[in-house]
Amino acid sequence: MDYNLGSRVSVAENEDGYISFTNPGSFLPGSIQEVINSEEPPSFYRNTLLVNAMESFNMIDSIGSGIKRMFRVQRERFFPLPDYDFSGNKVKVTLTGKVLDMDYARVLARNPELSLNQIILLDKVQKRKPLLEEELKLLRDKGLIEGKKPNIIISAKVAQTTGQKAAYTLNKAFTKQQYFDWIIQGIKYHGSLSRKDIEDLVWAKLSDLYDEKQKKTKITNLIAELRRNETIKNVGSDAAPKWVLNDQSEKT
Repeated sequence: MDYNLGSRVSVAENEDGYISFTNPGSFLPGSIQEVINSEEPPSFYRNTLLVNAMESFNMIDSIGSGIKRMFRVQRERFFPLPDYDFSGNKVKVTLTGKVLDMDYARVLARNPELSLNQIILLDKVQKRKPLLEEELKLLRDKGLIEGKKPNIIISAKVAQTTGQKAAYTLNKAFTKQQYFDWIIQGIKYHGSLSRKDIEDLVWAKLSDLYDEKQKKTKITNLIAELRRNETIKNVGSDAAPKWVLNDQSEKT
């Protein structure tokens, strides 16, 4: 923070999974790339005595490690990397607490050896940010992207280059309509399905990148949408639902 500006650090959080921190003043290291590539802490601070005191009492991360740590944590969670904005004589960093692109998450999950610089480039691809020709070439040479400018996407074929075709098939999520079709066909075949029946039917088909809670939420949302569009109805109770097709669905 630039203490001469007499401002405070502001924090803004929204419901879409984003949180932003805005700090008055310029970014002393110059660029994020310099921080990522440097093995040494910054050579100067606006308040060196305060930084040294806070670091010695473990009140902050080791000097110079905070930015790299944010990038590492986001990478380990397969989330987008932090976004920095240096305009308007301020530093604004935005963190995203969710997966934006499943292909990006899959590439990170299957390729832990990727360097942080390579992941930064992949992060640009998922965010539709422009890349230099040499950056695109680096990603193409590793088989990490496909398509032509401006429609560059993260490659779904990357699993084949790492010998993990089976894992890619397990992790790849099906379309919503495919899940709907399985549920509808299951009800047609059996006459009705309970919540557990539906879970048994589609659970193994959900992406392995989902944890148990996310899979249950996904199934709840599928059932709710089929109910809202009047494809299915509950003839049981809320505690023990029994899902059947609506008359209109049965006739089609």
